[in-house]
Amino acid sequence: MGFLTMAKKAIQRLTFYICAVSMFMLIPMMFLTTTDVIGRALFARPVSGAVELSEYMLAVVILLGLAYTQQVKGHPRVTLVVSRFPLWLQSLLEVLIYILGLFIVFIVIWQGWVLATGRMSTIVSDVLRIPQLPFRLMVSVGGALLFLELLVDLATAVGKLFGSLSGAGDKKNKNTATQVK
Repeated sequence: MGFLTMAKKAIQRLTFYICAVSMFMLIPMMFLTTTDVIGRALFARPVSGAVELSEYMLAVVILLGLAYTQQVKGHPRVTLVVSRFPLWLQSLLEVLIYILGLFIVFIVIWQGWVLATGRMSTIVSDVLRIPQLPFRLMVSVGGALLFLELLVDLATAVGKLFGSLSGAGDKKNKNTATQVK
């Protein structure tokens, strides 16, 4: 088994387990929201800080789930025009899109880190006084996982590009060999 295959499996396993952790945040978030709604409707006493806790848990769920969504190809793709292009051009565009995605995610990671560790790192929530630092760092952690998944997809797309280029050349050579006979 090659290094790239082992690295791909390790990244995908890490992404899956991190996403599983984030999925477990949905259960307490659901119970908290339900309790808050029932308390507000029946007893006119909402749960103090429920909105803040729900916001923080939602940030964990979304930011740690982005990479897994990329892994299972759950992000929307519109291929109305691109699907009509030749295979080599589709592969080339896919490589370019992954490179652009890596660049954008790198900026998100960098700026997430800058905001989390700068002056904003001392901010706490209004009601419960929970520090925002861990949740701001989640932007960089989720972005780093997404970056790794995009790297895996880029390596796959580059392999597909070179495969389609060599396949197109082989097809052309087979056609000229058939014509010569």
